[in-house]
Amino acid sequence: MKTSHLFQLLLLSAVWGASFLLIRIAGESFPPLWVALLRCSTGALLLWVVKLAGRRSLPPRELLPWLLLVALFNNAIPFTFFAWGERHIPSSTASVVNATTPIWTLLISLLVQRGHVTGRMIAGVFLSFAGVVTVVSGQRDADSGTAAQRGFALGVTLVVLASLCYAIATVAAKARLKGIDPIGLATTQLSLASLMLLPIALAGTHPSGVRVSSIAAIVTLGLAGSGIAYLLYYNLLAHVSATHVVAVTYLLPIWGLFWGLLAHEPIGWTAYAGVAVVIAGLLLLNWNAKSVVGSELRIRESATKVRGQT
Repeated sequence: MKTSHLFQLLLLSAVWGASFLLIRIAGESFPPLWVALLRCSTGALLLWVVKLAGRRSLPPRELLPWLLLVALFNNAIPFTFFAWGERHIPSSTASVVNATTPIWTLLISLLVQRGHVTGRMIAGVFLSFAGVVTVVSGQRDADSGTAAQRGFALGVTLVVLASLCYAIATVAAKARLKGIDPIGLATTQLSLASLMLLPIALAGTHPSGVRVSSIAAIVTLGLAGSGIAYLLYYNLLAHVSATHVVAVTYLLPIWGLFWGLLAHEPIGWTAYAGVAVVIAGLLLLNWNAKSVVGSELRIRESATKVRGQT
């Protein structure tokens, strides 16, 4: 990997790592559906400018069902679930739970492609999940009271489901959205997700007592976390193998702890230990995926993968 690509990978991981904290800050004023809607629409606005300035093409209309599916599972549902879940758990914990995305992606890919499962692959999955459980258990024990622990369990469940949605979208895009201009694809999926979320958000709870910090967070989240990040992501996919780009998820827990620490979130020693275990498991899993699944999980087309992070 070239130095420039490595720098872009680190920058992308830092931006997406900060997204978890931005979601929590935005959620202080905006309901979850509104966080997702404003994030999608702001990101879509930036990408439309880039698309029109570069005269990039949109995906063909016959792919609309698959585009809707990817927009639903890669944006509308997970963006809402992350905002909802982070009402109950710290942003740093959400970043660690999100590290299950490459695990779900690999498992779904193996199921769809009927790949061969090895002992090392199983060990990597269990090690990664053990690290996540370590972090979650340590944070749960820090919360006192039955109501708080129930809310914590709900938050973790929502983030797990959001991560699973990312994996489903990734596999679906790989299978059905090949050869599409990446900017056009990203613009379309954020626009479609915005249209999905708009009527539901308008029918639900509306924002009240909006803080300046929340407005700044949602604008940054949309422009950087969904707009600029997509440009970095697809540029990397055009030059680096998809397996390596998905590895950006390995860095997200580290950035999540870093940004959470700056925001004075309660982070115990179990979080640091758990993150180390998660990364070790993901590295083992990724190394095994390269050697066993091979080219099936290391595609290079820039439009066949969509983001597996928040």
